[in-house]
Parts: sequence; C-alpha cells; structure tokens
Amino acid sequence: GIVYLARDVALDRLVALKLLPPSLAADPALRDRFLREARTSAKLSHPNIVPIFAVEEAGAFVFFVMAFVDGETLGQRVRGRGPMPPSEVARVLREVAWGLAYAHAQGVVHRDVKADNILLERGSGRALVADFGIARGAQATGTTSVGEILGTAEYMSPEQASGAPVDGRSDIYSLGVVAF
Repeated sequence: GIVYLARDVALDRLVALKLLPPSLAADPALRDRFLREARTSAKLSHPNIVPIFAVEEAGAFVFFVMAFVDGETLGQRVRGRGPMPPSEVARVLREVAWGLAYAHAQGVVHRDVKADNILLERGSGRALVADFGIARGAQATGTTSVGEILGTAEYMSPEQASGAPVDGRSDIYSLGVVAF
C-alpha cells in the first residue's frame, strides 16, 4: 500500500492513511487480503503497536486509517546516525518484543518484522511496531497459499523463507536480525 499523511477532520488530528492502489484493489483476492489483514491488525491494542482506527472501502479505493507517529523508523535512525548505544538498543528491542508478544497472544503473527517497520516516536523515543500488512492470524486459512512466501528476505526466518507455516517464533527470529 501507499501511506499518506492526512487530517481526520471530524477529530481534528493528523492520521496516516494506507491505501491499496486502485489497480491492485481491482483484484478481488488482493482487495480481500488487504481488508482482512487490516481488520486483523485493527483488533490489536497495545502501547507498542501503531493503532488502526478504521478500515474502509469507497468505490475503487480500499484503505485504513491509523495513528500518525511523529518520528522516524529504526531503519532511518540507524542509516542516518549510525549504531545506537547498547542501552537504547535494549530498550527499543524490549518495547518491540512487548508489542509482538501481545500480538502473538492475540493469535497474530506479523511476518515482516524489520527496522523499517519499527517506528521511534519523536520526543518519547517509544518504539512502535508498524505495518501489519502481511500479518496473519495463527489460525487463519486462505490468507496465503501453501508455499507462498511473503516478507522481506533479509529478515525472514528459515521456515518463512521456505514457505513453511510460521508462528510467533518467526517474528522473534526477525527481531533478532534487527538487533544484529
């Protein structure tokens, strides 16, 4: 999807709007996957997970509205300023692990944990897990085909890369790659 900064006029606040491009939304399978996975993510409520406020369809457009996090991704932070102090790394990893543990307890596996999907809030420094775009409920069926591989290759667990079924342990492996 494509993410835009937008204003929620009813509540007078900035939000992030993630839109599935209409060319992709025209494919019923992609449209259904986007909506199903957005709804799965919207059920998560944790201080270290970016909240989703709404999942909508409007004609050719499908999108969801989530909290705008004023800050940068962990990837941007490291690329821009180099390695972080160990104490800060430990804090960020702990907060991300808390968010992932909550998602796993709710039966949701992120499947794309990477530095660019971890947001660091300006001011507080709080780490938030973002982009549950390819998340999957642990008991979900039909979201991906057997052997279908989704995620970012550099961060995937071996079982995810091979197309095998994954659970929360795959996210923990990916978080270990982020730490490395």
